[in-house]
Amino acid sequence: MNDGMNDFLTHFRFAQPQWLFLFLPCLILLLLRRGRGSESAVRFSYLGILASLGAKVRKTALSIGLPWFLVALVPAILAMARPVWRNTLQSKSASGIDIVVALDVSLSMSIDDFFYQGMPLKRLDAAKGVVKDFIEGRPDDRIGLVIYSGQPYISGPITLDHEWLLEKLAEVRLEILEEQGTAIGSAIAASASKLDARDSKSKIIVLITDGASNSGKLSPLEAAGHAKTLGIKIYTVAIGTKEGRVSRGIQKFPRQEFDLPTLKEIAALTGGEHYWAQNLAELADTFQTIDRLEKSEAKSHIIVEDTELYPGFAAVSFLLVLFGALGMALSPPPAP
Repeated sequence: MNDGMNDFLTHFRFAQPQWLFLFLPCLILLLLRRGRGSESAVRFSYLGILASLGAKVRKTALSIGLPWFLVALVPAILAMARPVWRNTLQSKSASGIDIVVALDVSLSMSIDDFFYQGMPLKRLDAAKGVVKDFIEGRPDDRIGLVIYSGQPYISGPITLDHEWLLEKLAEVRLEILEEQGTAIGSAIAASASKLDARDSKSKIIVLITDGASNSGKLSPLEAAGHAKTLGIKIYTVAIGTKEGRVSRGIQKFPRQEFDLPTLKEIAALTGGEHYWAQNLAELADTFQTIDRLEKSEAKSHIIVEDTELYPGFAAVSFLLVLFGALGMALSPPPAP
């Protein structure tokens, strides 16, 4: 019941409410009609003799015999005030910034050298959490997701449907791709090809990795050069500590494979920035910085749709007038 009332109050409007002031004279007329008429000028001691001379004398002032016409004024006035059922829609256009997040899912992302509330956290889980916040904080941007290890995989197309994109991000896990390694060049190329198909004023790749490129047919710098010709800016984010190592179950002689110079060169070549996050706070700050650097306001339009309701009120008024006319026709006033 409350929901229905709230819905009514939200959507029901009068487009021309000034006509509602006509109810004031109608109220005055109604009050006058209920008042007594003037006293008779001729007094009779006995009125029985007059009973056969005519119809019963009316006892109210301004009486018209049929109240239908007064009642008909109510829906008529409401119809003139133009009642409408209003739906207000907010239409947002995209900001014009298209972003692809290229996320490394190689086995080294299983290293748990990040900490959350004192508990160790895998690099991949830390990256997913920060990327999730990044996506949620940019509702007006079209964003896509590319995951890669030994080869890239386009997990999510560039879209404004961020709920769907976040579901795809939640499904990302280690060993989701069969081919192992870190193909940074191939990941950049796959991301750039998706952005090249878009008509946008700004195209960005956010590349997240914890290692050096050791797979793929295209080198990272060659791929970055291709991205530059397409007008794509690349932000590179190295994730992990120097001390972090994979377990001996993955590598017999674990080693750190950071290639910071190449990541810096990729960013510089394309006009982006390079970051190295060694803990969760630095990783979150990195994405907040990227968020601030790549801001553009989206245009918002308010669309108002009114469904006219006055025909219904006008029809009710017409029917009341019709009933009143029929009543007068069936019960005509007495002849003089």
